[in-house]
Amino acid sequence: MSVAAVHFTGGSKTATLTGADQALSRFADDFPDEVAATVRLTADARTAFLDIGRGRVGIVHSVGDCFLTRIVTSQDVTALTGDDAGTVSFRLADFTWKGGRFSFASATDAQGLLKALEPRHSNSTGEAA
Repeated sequence: MSVAAVHFTGGSKTATLTGADQALSRFADDFPDEVAATVRLTADARTAFLDIGRGRVGIVHSVGDCFLTRIVTSQDVTALTGDDAGTVSFRLADFTWKGGRFSFASATDAQGLLKALEPRHSNSTGEAA
């Protein structure tokens, strides 16, 4: 009975993003000083990845009927893979949210996210390449 009550009162709903503007707005609620140059929405509209500069990616991801937000860098990523079909998988060192597998309608968006999350290499002077 309690499972049915939760379901019928909306507790089993999954939040989705209506578009880039909603993703930007939700991200700005938690990070008002950040400005995104690019927004990449997943095909299921449950996750948005925002390029916010200086090697950082903002994330808006649905969890149940709410959204979580994060800022990650390539140093936070412990595993990263992608394919030509527009899917990116990554694992984060953050114990509160481990990452996941994300499919994009556009392979270009998937490749952009891969590039943003790839480890930065240092040159002989210690500066990022």
